[in-house]
Order: sequence, then C-alpha cells, then structure tokens
Amino acid sequence: MYRSAIGERFGRYRSGTFSAPLLWVHSVSVGETRAALPLVQRMKSTYPEATILLTHMTASGREAGRELFGDGVVQAWLPYDLPFTVNRFLAHFRPAAGFLVETELWPNLIAQAHRQDVPVFLVNARMSERSAQRYARFSSLTRPMLQRLRGVAAQSPADATRLARLGAPTPIVTGNLKYDVNIPDNALTLGAEFRLRFGASRPVWMAASTRDGEEALILDAIARWPMPAGSLLVIVPRHPNRFAVVAELLRSRGMPFVRRSENASVPADIGVVLGDSMGEMSAYYVATDLAFVGGSLLPLGGQNLIEPIALGIPVLIGPHTFNFAEATAGAIAAGAARLVADADELARAVRDLLSDPSRRQAMRDAARTFHAAHRGAAQRLWNWLQPQVAAAIGGTPRNTTFQDRD
Repeated sequence: MYRSAIGERFGRYRSGTFSAPLLWVHSVSVGETRAALPLVQRMKSTYPEATILLTHMTASGREAGRELFGDGVVQAWLPYDLPFTVNRFLAHFRPAAGFLVETELWPNLIAQAHRQDVPVFLVNARMSERSAQRYARFSSLTRPMLQRLRGVAAQSPADATRLARLGAPTPIVTGNLKYDVNIPDNALTLGAEFRLRFGASRPVWMAASTRDGEEALILDAIARWPMPAGSLLVIVPRHPNRFAVVAELLRSRGMPFVRRSENASVPADIGVVLGDSMGEMSAYYVATDLAFVGGSLLPLGGQNLIEPIALGIPVLIGPHTFNFAEATAGAIAAGAARLVADADELARAVRDLLSDPSRRQAMRDAARTFHAAHRGAAQRLWNWLQPQVAAAIGGTPRNTTFQDRD
C-alpha cells in the first residue's frame, strides 16, 4: 500500500469535488487513527454536510481508517513536508481547519497553513520528557512552529507543561481520547471465534505489539520458566514485515506454532499462535486471559495499554514506557497493570497469574474501574474545539447531543 497513490506524497491528488466545509484530521498510524474516531464522530454529527479528510503517513494507519470509516471520510496520504508539496495539498483540499493527532508536528505544513490562515490544532497531544529534550535542542525551529498552532489540547498536565515550555500556545488538558474508543462489535465477535479456535478452556496469554528483539527475549525466558501445562502464547508483532522473522525465530527454537492466517483450530499440543494479521488487535485481546504489551522490554517507549484495559484484560508491561507514561503509571497504581523489570520477571508473572484466577479477576475489576474513571476526553475536547471550528467555517452547527456508547 505504501506504493499506492505515490503522487500524493508529492502533493498530487486526483481531481474531485468536496462539499464545503472540509475538516482535515491527520492521524499518522493505527493508534492515532483509532484515537481520532470519537472526534470524527462528533464532527460528522455536528456538521453532517462537511467533508472529513483523513490523512496518514503509514499503510497500517490508512487501512485502519478504511476499516473504521469506510466511505464516510476522504482518505489521502499527507505529503512529504516540503514547501511545494504542502502548498499543493492545501490548494487541492482547501481545509477550513486542521487537527493533528498526538505529536504530528511538521514545520513546513504548519508554517504554510498559518500563512494561508488555515487554523491548525494539535489534539490529544502528548510530549514525553525524552521527546521534549530532543525538540528543545532545535528550539529555533520548534518554538515558531508550535507558536503557529491555533490551539493545543493535551492528554495530561505533564504533557501540557512540556508543550508550553517548548512554545505552544497555552495548552488545555482534555485527557486521552483512547479511553473513549469503543471496541467494535465485529472485534468482539471475532475474538470469541479466536477463543474457540485456541481452546475455550486453555489458559491463553498474549505478547502484543512486540518489537524487534523482544520476541527472542520472551521465548528464551519461557524456556527457563515453563508456563502452566496446556497454556497458549499468542504473539502479535507490531509490524507486519516482522511476521516472517518471528515465524523463523519459532522454527529455529523448535517451537511448533499455528499462524492466524491459516484460519485453523489450534491443536492441544501446539503452544504458540503467531498473530500474522493486521487490524485485529482488539479481537486477539478479547480471546486472551492476560496480555503483555510490547515495545516496553527494550527502550522503545511502549505501546498502547489502554485497549486491553478497556476490555478488562490484566496487563503486564516492561520498564520502558515513556510514550505512555501517564496511562501506564495510573494503571499500575490502580492495580490494572503490573510492571515487570525484564523478560524473566515477565515469564514468572505470567506463570503466577495464569495459575491464580482470583488475582486475574482482581486485575480485571481494577482495569474496568480505571478505564471508566478516565472516559470523557472526547466530549471535553469537542466542547473546547466546537466554537473555534464554528468560527473557522461560519454557519450554524446542527444542534446535537452526542451520546457515547457504554
């Protein structure tokens, strides 16, 4: 998919007509695209005549957008951040306003939008201390870029403080949109199917969104600390180009496995499933009793642990979580997640929890309570954004009240 519509990367888009106003949301990849869902829902509900443009940088993000929104939005690649490509993009779509999700900061894009009086907002914004230090080294570029934003809505007070220190207009704190993302019914159905394939009575645990180097650490650790009899490990690498790599890793260790893509039931004597599919992470979580969230055993910053917590899945997480620091700290303090220092401690924790249903249930209950307490970011964000959007596009919004699904 990266090679599809390659001209869009250079600001060349197919001719077409769009109903005005056009509201543009940029979500770089899968996590940001899913996080944007409640914001897009509010835009469509309040301005049903508007065109919603959803841009991405990754193929997985674009595929997630197609699955979530279908024909309800226009999708395109965001062009490379060069003055001439950005100008072509803005001239073609003529957005009334733009919304960059999380930490998508592109100097030329923001500068050209500012020159053309297109208000651009940074929403669901996060800024780790490590990233803030990196940006601060280039303050002559970073500060004017951030000052050109029309507004910033941060996930947490710490994010807001770091962004303000770098030069952003006074950020407000609205919370993390990922707490407001509901798990689709089709994911719940598919997850139930997965569980039947895995074995309804088997203890099942998952290594989710694993990154390069982590699978080897995990497999070596469970060789030293064997899992309970009959248990099943589901490994889902973060990036699809690593499916074959992980398959070879399993073969080299003599570990029989079944691929998800085979659509087959898992025999009782097979201890590993390789989740070689995209867009099914929620379904994998539904089918498991316990989840380790990857990107955290090595200094990679961690991946999103909110999704399993939303499903009431007990979570184990490694020490490197700077990309999700606030959510991780809160989940651990609430008893919904447990920190492990390394792969050996991970294996021991999995073994203990799979053997102790009462402790898993306590973590499940804590996860549901923690998740419920953090919902509402989407409405807080829209309460702040809507008057500014109305000013940007003119006209009168539809008088609607948006109800989140429980």
